[in-house]
Amino acid sequence: MKVIISGYGRMGHMVEKELARRGIELVAASEDICSVDPEVAKESVVIDFTWPDAFRANYPFIAKHFKAAVVGTTGWNDIEADVFKAFEEAGTPLIYASNFSLGVNALFAAVEKVSRMLAGNGYTPAVEETHHIHKLDAPSGTAKSLGKLLEEGLGVEPEITAHRIGEVPGIHTVTFTSQNDKLTFTHEAFGREGLAAGAVAAALLTEGLTGVHEFRDLL
Repeated sequence: MKVIISGYGRMGHMVEKELARRGIELVAASEDICSVDPEVAKESVVIDFTWPDAFRANYPFIAKHFKAAVVGTTGWNDIEADVFKAFEEAGTPLIYASNFSLGVNALFAAVEKVSRMLAGNGYTPAVEETHHIHKLDAPSGTAKSLGKLLEEGLGVEPEITAHRIGEVPGIHTVTFTSQNDKLTFTHEAFGREGLAAGAVAAALLTEGLTGVHEFRDLL
């Protein structure tokens, strides 16, 4: 497998290290993915960790020219239908996630199950997230994903609170509160390595894959 990294910031460097650890060929790391030669792109999986405006501008090129795409950029939920259509029409596999950490995806699964178990029993859900001051979107894509799971399972829209403090990699807490008790789930990232490992694992899953998939649905 050959990989091109889109976005060579902190996450891009983490992905580079994970690729090297696994012995996977890195073709290039680019801040301008649309400048990549289409002949090179068609042989490569792109791993995208950019920012919302960049992905909005770049996704048509990525869908048209790359062998497959793994997208960890968040903040494009409002154009989700357009993005999915572009990849499906181009026949380019897409794996996306608001968070590629395996621990967070375990949290998604737990919240989904517990929400259904507690539905109709007087529980009020809430989500609180904290990230570093460099994160542009608030609430985080992960918090929004948790909120969606809570609303679908409980039938109640949760309050989502976002904080931006120092260099915190990421903390997400979900609570279910009733008159009788309170249930709390928390995931705390110690760094960005888990995100990079999950993204590279997703890239490996694109081999022979078709269609558009959320990462957690492939686990």
